[in-house]
Formats: sequence, structure tokens, C-alpha cells
Amino acid sequence: MSETAVAGNHGENIRSDCLVELKTGSSGGLKINLKSKVDRLYGSHMHSLVNEILSFFGIRHAKISIYDSGSLDFVLAARTEAAIRQLIDNDKEYLLPVLPGNMEPTNPGSFRFTRLYLPGNTPKLMLNAGVHKPNAIILDLEDSVAPEKKREARFLVRNALRQVNFMQAERMVRINQLSSGLEDLDFIVPHYPHVILIPKTESIEQVQQVDKRIASIKKKHNRDHPVFLMPIIESALGVEHAFQIAAASPNNVAMTIGLEDYTADIGVKRTQEGQESLYARMRIVNACKAAGIQPIDSVYSDVSDLEGLKDTVMHSRALGFEGMGCIHPRQISVIQECYKPGREEIEKAKKILLAYEEAEAKGLGVVSLGSKMIDKPVVKRAMATIALAEKLNILEENWRDNNDNK
Repeated sequence: MSETAVAGNHGENIRSDCLVELKTGSSGGLKINLKSKVDRLYGSHMHSLVNEILSFFGIRHAKISIYDSGSLDFVLAARTEAAIRQLIDNDKEYLLPVLPGNMEPTNPGSFRFTRLYLPGNTPKLMLNAGVHKPNAIILDLEDSVAPEKKREARFLVRNALRQVNFMQAERMVRINQLSSGLEDLDFIVPHYPHVILIPKTESIEQVQQVDKRIASIKKKHNRDHPVFLMPIIESALGVEHAFQIAAASPNNVAMTIGLEDYTADIGVKRTQEGQESLYARMRIVNACKAAGIQPIDSVYSDVSDLEGLKDTVMHSRALGFEGMGCIHPRQISVIQECYKPGREEIEKAKKILLAYEEAEAKGLGVVSLGSKMIDKPVVKRAMATIALAEKLNILEENWRDNNDNK
């Protein structure tokens, strides 16, 4: 008795992907039918890879048809395995080698000015994502993946974590809502993600469930790399529980808000001015600052309006956010530039900090700059600006010696 499975995508506008049709039987051996424009160049290699995967899963009799649109090994392997696993119920994984750079850990305090969303079942958008230099990429298993494609997307995202060079960008994965999201973790955690995004978070328990599952998976696979968390607040209940969620795990490094879902939940339309979400956004900022993690703003949905994006980012920064999501590469440079401290801001911070250090050296209890008195919160903000400028390498090393206002 034969069985048939299908995985992947093929069509007029599909690139860097393939469709795999697998039909198993009890006799006849293995027959691979490859349809690809690059068959003459890479056909032999593709046949060899598929044969190896079939052998790995113990399949000796099958007919497999591959409709290729320029897929790389990590895509072909993911599609082939996804088809096989529809027919074979086991936990074996065919794993391609992991790039050495993809095993490097991240830092809890890494800059997260920009996070570029990449649909988890669309390989063509993954391949050159790092070229645009986002601070992070998000391989998305949730909203951007059709329900019937979610299971096979897990194989593709897993392979991308191992095989795609994202060029120093932090590697994030947005899982599905729990409990399906917990199953996503089994595919993702062993393969060196940096941050897991938890959608529709409304309680401490959701964060702790994810934390516990990650710890269990790491123990099972003997992994010691850190996996951090970023809950996403997308409802009125989530906003009201914001601080508890932000402080729910020592692995939380940031928390963000999803304004499309939030405004829908409270029954209003999202506007450019954002007055309808100001309360929620301020709750997120305050909760994150109180918990000692980064507050990250929502995405800006109009990819053609870069001036509107710039205005939104400047307002976002003024509220205390430290980054935003991106849905298109053209948004990256605008957001990064707006979150960086500007020259005037840096110069002002220098003067404040130098005045503070001079007053301290003289044992003065009052700090002044010209005719203005400076209180400690202002000094604290200046210190944060200088520290950020130093991390971004936009502050000269000997600025104290070179400053004329000392």
C-alpha cells in the first residue's frame, strides 16, 4: 500500500524554494524525478542529497518528484524531510552542518534597534536578509505562515538557523501561540537561536512554560548556549499584566507590543498619531524599565512612508522605547539612525558629564553647567547617552582630553 505526502512551494512567483511530492511503496526501489532549470549544473548533487535523506530515514522504495525553483541545500533538505515526516512518525532529524558563526551566543544587552521579520516558510526572503544589516532577524512561525504550512515551516526555520549566514544579526524566532508554540521549541531550541518571541503573552505562566520547556530541551540535547526571551503584548489583559510578564523570567531581555492586535482587542482603529495606544505603550516602557529589560515598539506598517516612519521612531524614542520591528528592509536604516544619539545630544551629554565629574572632584554637592543647575536624573541620562555612543563607536576615545569645555 502506497502513501503520498507533499511539502514546499512551487509556482510562477516562487523563488529559492521547491515542491516535493513523495510516494512510498513496498517495491520498485527509489526513483527521483527532478524538474529544475539548474539540473545540468546541480542535478547530480540534488539527487545525492535526496538519496541520502531517504536512506537516513530508512526509505528504500519510493517515488519522489521535485519541482525546483532555485532551492539551496537547507531548503531541499527541509522540504524532503517535511514530506517524509508526514508518513513516518519518529523523532529523527536529518541535520545539515551548522555554520561556525551560527553557534556564537548573543549578549542580553545587545542593541535591538531593528528586528526584521522574515516569514518562516519563505526561503527567498531569508537568503540576503543579513545584507541589510538589521540588528536582528525574526524567523516567524506565527502570523506570516498559513495554518496548513506551519508544520513544514518548522523544518525550514530549523535548517535556516543552522545554514544561513545572517551576518552578525541576532537570530530570533517567533513561535506560535501556546500550546503549539511549545512544540515549535522542540524544533528550534537545539539549533542555536538567540531569542524566542512569545506571541499573545498575557500571563506569567506563559513565560514560565516557555522557559521550562527550553530548559528541558537544552538538557535533553546537552546544549549550554543561552536562549533569551521576548514576550509580545497584544491585548488589553497583557498590558494590565505588563510588569509581571516583564519580570517573569531572568531570561527575559526585552518585551514588545503588537499594536495591530492590541487596537483590535480594545475595539479601535490604529492611527498615525497613536493616541489610542499611548497608554499601552507607556505601560510597556515603564514595565520594562522597572524590570531592567529593553522596551521594544511595534512595527510601522506603511513601508512606503519613510517620513511617517521617521516621525514615529522619534516619538517612540521620546517615550523610552529602544527599538522597533521592521517589515521591510528599507525601514532598517531610518530606524537605526533615529535611535542613535545625534551629535548635539552627545555634545550636551559630554558637557553635563564633565561638569558632574568636576563637581565631584571638588567635593561640591551642587552640579551646574553655566547658569543652570543639573540634578542627578539629568546626569544619569547623560551617562546613558555617552555609554550608548561608546557602544556604537560614534564617540571619540579621548573625548575628555579633547573637550574644550572641561
